[in-house]
Amino acid sequence: MTRRRTAASLVLLTLVLPLLPVASGTAVAAGSSAAVAPAAAQTPRKAPELPRPTGRFAVGQDTLHLVDRSRTDHWSGSGPRELMVTMRYPALRGTGGPVRYLTEEEARLLLVDRGLDGLVSPRTLADTASHSRSGARPAAGRYPLIVLSPGFSVPRATLTSLAEDLASRGYVVAAVDHAHESAGTAFPGGRVLQCLACEKTGGDAGYKAVSDGRARDVSFLLDRLTGRDPAWHRAGLIDPHRIAMAGHSIGGASAAAAMAADGRVRAGVDMDGGLATPVPATGLGGRPFMLIGKADRTPGKDSTWDRDWPLLDGWKRWITFADSGHFTFTDFPHLGDELGIPDPGTPLPGARSVELTRRYVGAFFDQHLKGRPRPVLDGPAADAPEVRFHRP
Repeated sequence: MTRRRTAASLVLLTLVLPLLPVASGTAVAAGSSAAVAPAAAQTPRKAPELPRPTGRFAVGQDTLHLVDRSRTDHWSGSGPRELMVTMRYPALRGTGGPVRYLTEEEARLLLVDRGLDGLVSPRTLADTASHSRSGARPAAGRYPLIVLSPGFSVPRATLTSLAEDLASRGYVVAAVDHAHESAGTAFPGGRVLQCLACEKTGGDAGYKAVSDGRARDVSFLLDRLTGRDPAWHRAGLIDPHRIAMAGHSIGGASAAAAMAADGRVRAGVDMDGGLATPVPATGLGGRPFMLIGKADRTPGKDSTWDRDWPLLDGWKRWITFADSGHFTFTDFPHLGDELGIPDPGTPLPGARSVELTRRYVGAFFDQHLKGRPRPVLDGPAADAPEVRFHRP
């Protein structure tokens, strides 16, 4: 393991460690010197269950493997660029079969990458119950498309709660794993690609390379979903004139980068990601963009948000959640609560984290892709006292 990889893992440990159990049933605090209990000493735990989607549709799920033969993978230096994509869509209730949250190997690598192997069974994490159904019959119609991109080194599965809710509300959702940018992603043929980018990335230029690469991935994805010969057999569900993107951490930075590079992306949301690729001086063509951050990502605390806020030249919002952390916008806080080990450093409960993320991200897309005004985006609400609106 390189020194850079070790440093990155230590940062992630401070964010994720409180979510996972030790044998005694207590949480190990970030930075603690407490010994790691062997896996055999663990108390068995029931697999967590994600919150149910709030929309009127059931959620169908398909998986795509996409290969861009026009590009060499920039992390491995050989072979074409590859993506794994989970497609979720509005579906009919009572159809389709169960799906896995992660493969057991993906779960194992995710835990190993953070030094958490032995603290929780990979199977427990892999068996997390979600609410999508494989191969479910689609609900007739054409729906806006939302691309979701996860944080650096974590898989697309970590945005499942948000993806399922959006699909249940009448969106097609494409959650993307970018090859060699997660701890482990299962590809066809029994391959599990690990995070080569984690060994090679550091500093502003390195993270910009990630963000710029993901923007190219998204353009390729849109070509394959909305072009003449679509890769997805349900592509007729997609309205190609209503496309947007959201992402967590570097995935959120990539949403802005994708908008700058591809005019098909009409709106974007950055969930607590520093803007590694600067917004162009010419702006984003008047398209709407929302910054949604953890408690301390306020004006004056993130130089990239301060720098680029004036360049966002369309409808825009900058909001934060009180008592939240970097992973608040993912499944992690809810999983921690389900396992009985909430993170004391980010006291916003997991269920509330999911509820607020779904509410504000969903409202943004309802307003800007479906033309439905959402007053919750206009300012503070009595039933959401945790939400702060900032107007630098």
